[in-house]
This record gives sequence, C-alpha cells and structure tokens, in this order.
Amino acid sequence: MKKIVLALTIITSFLFADTIYVSNEKDNTLSVIDSNTNKVIDTINVGQRPRGILLSKDYSKLYICASDDDTVQVMDIKSKKILYNLPSGEDPEQFALTPDGKEIYISNENDAIVTVVDTENRTVLKQIDVGVEPEGMAVSPDGSVAINTTETSNFLHWIDTKTKEIIHNTLVDQRPRHIEFSKSGDKVWASSEIGGTVMVVDSKTKEGVVKITFKIPGIFKDLIQPVGIKLTRDGKYAFVALGPANHVAVIDAKTYKVLKYLLVGKRVWQLAFVHGEKKLYTTNGVSGDVSVIDVDSLKVEKSIKVGRYPWGLAVIPK
Repeated sequence: MKKIVLALTIITSFLFADTIYVSNEKDNTLSVIDSNTNKVIDTINVGQRPRGILLSKDYSKLYICASDDDTVQVMDIKSKKILYNLPSGEDPEQFALTPDGKEIYISNENDAIVTVVDTENRTVLKQIDVGVEPEGMAVSPDGSVAINTTETSNFLHWIDTKTKEIIHNTLVDQRPRHIEFSKSGDKVWASSEIGGTVMVVDSKTKEGVVKITFKIPGIFKDLIQPVGIKLTRDGKYAFVALGPANHVAVIDAKTYKVLKYLLVGKRVWQLAFVHGEKKLYTTNGVSGDVSVIDVDSLKVEKSIKVGRYPWGLAVIPK
C-alpha cells in the first residue's frame, strides 16, 4: 500500500510540475527551472540585461524587458525563439499586461515616461509623462487603472486605462519599487526601497491605510530595503523581499503585522508562487540563486543555482 501511495505521489508531482523562468540580468539569459526537481533544465540566450518578465494570458509567449537593448522581446514558449520586439521606449524595467492581454504598460526609467503598447498590432498607443525614474508597474484586476511608481519623485501615478491620463498621485516613502494589487483590487501594496517601508493604499480613496516597517535582529536598518511583493489569493499572507537584508518578511495581510523573517540568498529581489501557492520562489541577485520557501510551514527548503544576478520570475502552471 505504501508503495502505491508513493508512486501516486511521484506521478501527481510530475503531472503538476510548474515551469519557472528566471531572468539573469548579468548573463543576458533566462534560466528555466522544473519545479518538480528544482533543477535548471534549460538556459536561453536573450537580449541585454533582462529584468522584468511576464507571460501572455495563454502562456504561449514570454515578454522580456531587455533593458540595455531598449526593447521588450517576445519569446515563443514552444520554440524558445524571439519572435519580435515591441516598441518599448528607453530602458524598460518593469511592465504589466491588461487583463485581456491586449495592452502592455511599460515603465521607461531613463525617459520618465510610461509607454502603452498594443500587443496585437505592436504599436505605441501613447507615452505618458510621469515622475523621475519610473520603475514599478501594475494593472488593476478589473483593468480600469494602471499604477506606476517613480523612484526619485516618490509617487504612485494612477493612470486611467481608457483615457491614458494620470488621474491621481499618491505620495509614498523614498524610492518606491514594486506594486501589487490584492485579488479583489481594493488594496494596493507598494514597497519603498530606501524608505524601508511598505504602504498599503485604498484603491478607492487612493490614500494610505497603513505603513508597515521592518526590524530584523542583527541587520542594519539601512540594509532593509523592501522590493518585490506577493500576496496569497486567500488574503492570508503578504511576502516582501527585503533586498540586501537577505530576508523575506511574512506579513499577516489582514492585521498588517510582520509574523516572521525568512533567511534566503543575497539581495533578494522578486518573488513568484508555484504549485497553487504552496511554494514561493525568490530571486537572489548577489548570490546568483533562487530560494524555495514552503508556504504552509513558512520555511526555506533549498536554493537553486541559476545565472548571474537573477532578477525576475515568471511561472507556467501545469
């Protein structure tokens, strides 16, 4: 009986293995990880300094911010070939797709603009002037609003996706990096790297609800630099990558209390769930690896060596 259960577990694990893509900004490559074996199964050459990556809604294409090539590359998942480039504007770093996948909002750090591209016609719909050093980018679950963070201006810029105009600016702490909408879209979580905080903002009022701070014993305060954020769909947890502090903070997403700090690799940057949010993967730039966190036990299970300076993550579920 035990042998049968073990065999079924192995088969089930194989069938539900996710494929994880990791952008390595110093190697100009993508590492491909099988979540079943937690091993790199492929390395794909792409453009210069790949950072933000995301998948099309049908998982057939991967969008890649090739920052030093000033373009967004579109890779076919099956052939692993670059199909074409999108007109992204200069130095694309992060981007976000609308829910229907027809438009992509691209943050252009050097130009202080957000470029909106039609993904089907491959044309620029509009370039929107924002603050200095735009970085983070997100689109609300209902597709009505896009938000851009500007690192030097310290704003969240709220953009109406119909008019392509800025409708509000929310001041946050120094160097906002990343934005994450809650599943319902009623809240926005924004990390401020130099400020060392995460601001939770009400989507209707566009005002801050709470500011979350962090304190790790033995770690200097100026090393605690929040960047990537991931929220569980059930509203239980928020995970925050704390950059050179080399930890991921676990936050109760209802009370906003920090529950735990998990030690991972050096300069933890972005996060992604796999296996139906049972596991959380992190990119650790300086140590050149990916950490695997078990979400149920809130423990770090292992690390996976990838390329130099891993930055972004994208996951194809199976």
